[in-house]
Amino acid sequence: MTKTLLELSFEPTDNMRLARLCGALDENLRQIENAFDITIARRGAHFTLHGGNARRGEVALRHFYARADRDLPREDIQLGLVEVASRDEAPADAPMLVTRRSELHGRTPRQIDYLRNIQEHDIAFGIGPAGTGKTYLAVASAVDAFERDLVERIILTRPAVEAGERLGFLPGDLAQKVDPYLRPLYDALYDLMGFDRVGKLFERGAIEVAPLAFMRGRTLNNAFIILDEAQNTTPEQMKMFLTRIGFGAKVVVTGDLTQIDLPRGNRSGLAEAREVLGRVRGLAFTEFGKEDVVRHPLVARIVEAYDKKRDASKTPIHGDKDTGEGNDHDEADE
Repeated sequence: MTKTLLELSFEPTDNMRLARLCGALDENLRQIENAFDITIARRGAHFTLHGGNARRGEVALRHFYARADRDLPREDIQLGLVEVASRDEAPADAPMLVTRRSELHGRTPRQIDYLRNIQEHDIAFGIGPAGTGKTYLAVASAVDAFERDLVERIILTRPAVEAGERLGFLPGDLAQKVDPYLRPLYDALYDLMGFDRVGKLFERGAIEVAPLAFMRGRTLNNAFIILDEAQNTTPEQMKMFLTRIGFGAKVVVTGDLTQIDLPRGNRSGLAEAREVLGRVRGLAFTEFGKEDVVRHPLVARIVEAYDKKRDASKTPIHGDKDTGEGNDHDEADE
């Protein structure tokens, strides 16, 4: 990579903005350095950037300095870095969502495409690694549709498959048994609608959670249905679920084909659906990559490292004999 040296000054000097830009002990500058693999030296309001991505580092510094009229917590820095990294590719007409979080929007081109696919198709699939916003944006889209009175209720479901662990017998009624599996969906709902309102909607039946097995025999009309962790469905379960769709319904199916927890030799229903339904009109597939990860910057590097190892080994992962897509837990867990 070509080494680049770039200098940048913020004049007139505003010490408060500079302090917020840099963060405590220059923590924000270290975040920018790690994100773009550059080094940043600072002397007062003068910055010197070294590295092949120095220009992107400059864009990031200007981006955050413009927003330094208030505190810049670590989460804002990390999310902002994702936006800066994909700024040249992101379309201007990104979909807007009606939720409690007015600033919510797609932060990468694929996230924006995903939101658009959800709005424009009755069935949309989001496939990709952890941290790409598949589930959160699906829940946000469900809340948006509910708030606009486009649907009458929100239904959340997923297959009850442990992630490589044996949890044993879970006590309680149906909701209590399913709760641990649906916790990420609950968390997103609470964040987007508020704890009290979500509780009242559960009481009214406007929000419903159920294991995938309880979808059989139902026809779901005027509902926004989210099937999460769909990589752990069997082909039969996926077909059963997709044929439950009724009039006025909208469906989002999310999953990560590198984290299949089905027993050895069982094919993933999500993998098969991608192959069988890829050209069916009215359906949309969004494939996320490591560049769409909007969690801690290390998550994208972790995803990339595992991808490289898998590509180098060329050894099929044992959940899916046909495609090499499968589960990550050890044989001793079977």
